[in-house]
Amino acid sequence: MTETQLIENSTLSLLQTFGVNLLLAAVILIVGWWLSSVAARFLRKFLTRMPHMDRTVIPMLTIVLQWFIRIIVLIAVLARFGVQTTSIVAMLGAMGLAVGLALQGTLQNVASGIMLLILRPISAGEFVSVVGQGDGTVDEVGLFLTRFIQVDGIEFTLPNSSIWGSAIINYSRNKTRRMDVEVAVRYGDDLDKAIRILKKMAEGNEHVLKDPAPQVMVTQYKDSAVVVTVRVWSLSENFWNLRFELLRQAPILLKDEGLRIPVPVREISAPTDTEKASA
Repeated sequence: MTETQLIENSTLSLLQTFGVNLLLAAVILIVGWWLSSVAARFLRKFLTRMPHMDRTVIPMLTIVLQWFIRIIVLIAVLARFGVQTTSIVAMLGAMGLAVGLALQGTLQNVASGIMLLILRPISAGEFVSVVGQGDGTVDEVGLFLTRFIQVDGIEFTLPNSSIWGSAIINYSRNKTRRMDVEVAVRYGDDLDKAIRILKKMAEGNEHVLKDPAPQVMVTQYKDSAVVVTVRVWSLSENFWNLRFELLRQAPILLKDEGLRIPVPVREISAPTDTEKASA
């Protein structure tokens, strides 16, 4: 066999090998791309059926899964052509580490936002207090920031990492809330009568729940009055209107029944002439 024939056979073998690898790479690419789309659609349907999954996070999770599969497919395609994929994986890891270090604070907010969207300690429309940060009605939970509206209508935003790292008090999550209304009764007035009046007031209000039943009890003694606490339960949406209503009604009802409004009293005694002379 001549040298020319050897070269031709070698070239033909290389072309055949390249053709087979090209065909296999095309198949891997097409099938992998198709599988990534199928997996993304399956994950979207699965997450949509979950009742507690926030709809905001679903597109992000599906895109992450889709491109994760596609990156693996691209690495597999390059491996068919003899590319050292180990170095590519190492390079991608180094790039990810560099980007992670450069965007450490931003990625922390993104991670916190994802946890807030998945675990949902707060949701849009709920009135919450982020201890040490502020309180207000949640307007929007984003990947980087969460927006709140204060009771005076002023808007403020907090980084998600600040929210996730703080204690959260959610006033709207439970359907019912307990309320304690303190009413002052003057010393010398009929305390039992005042308790009966206040209990009748609580039981007669349509926004006060029957179960748990209202309670009226003496809770404190002050310089000029006895503190009687009216303890009731109400629906969360009626809490503040009920509180303002009870605070308005209590002194009016007590006054109509002849009980006096307590006022601070201070006794001042002056020494008599005898005490002055003996001094």
